[in-house]
This record gives sequence, structure tokens and C-alpha cells, in this order.
Amino acid sequence: MAIITVDKACCKGCDICFSICPKKLFVPSKIRNSYGTNLPEARNQEECILCGMCERLCPDGAISVIRSEDTKTEGEERHED
Repeated sequence: MAIITVDKACCKGCDICFSICPKKLFVPSKIRNSYGTNLPEARNQEECILCGMCERLCPDGAISVIRSEDTKTEGEERHED
């Protein structure tokens, strides 16, 4: 699972994240930033495939995708001490 955040101080509302996400996780929220832009919100983050396209293609660097500790990639094992 991923934790996806949008920095409201940086987002200018270009909506690239809406179109680039292969899982269509981004929806407009009711929260507006100082530009008056409705910020994108990532819903159903458990469906994120961690491709990072939204983070890489955001022209303002407003999106962060962080792999949560509950997610493991194929072949990766969890070691508990």
C-alpha cells in the first residue's frame, strides 16, 4: 500500500495526476489552496501500484508517493527481530 500526499502550497491544479494515474486514484477534493485551486486527492490508496508516475510527472513536485511498511515487493521478505 502507498501513502500519497499532495503539497497544497505547491499544487497549481494542472490535473496531470488525474490523467496519468493508471488506477485513476485522483479525484478533485473540496479543499482549495492559496491559488484557489481544488486540490487533487488520492482515494483508494490501497489500489496504488507504486508506479510513481504522478510523483515523477507533477511539474511542481507537489505529489509524494511513499511505500507503506505493510507493502512488500515480490521476492522481498519481512524480517522481524
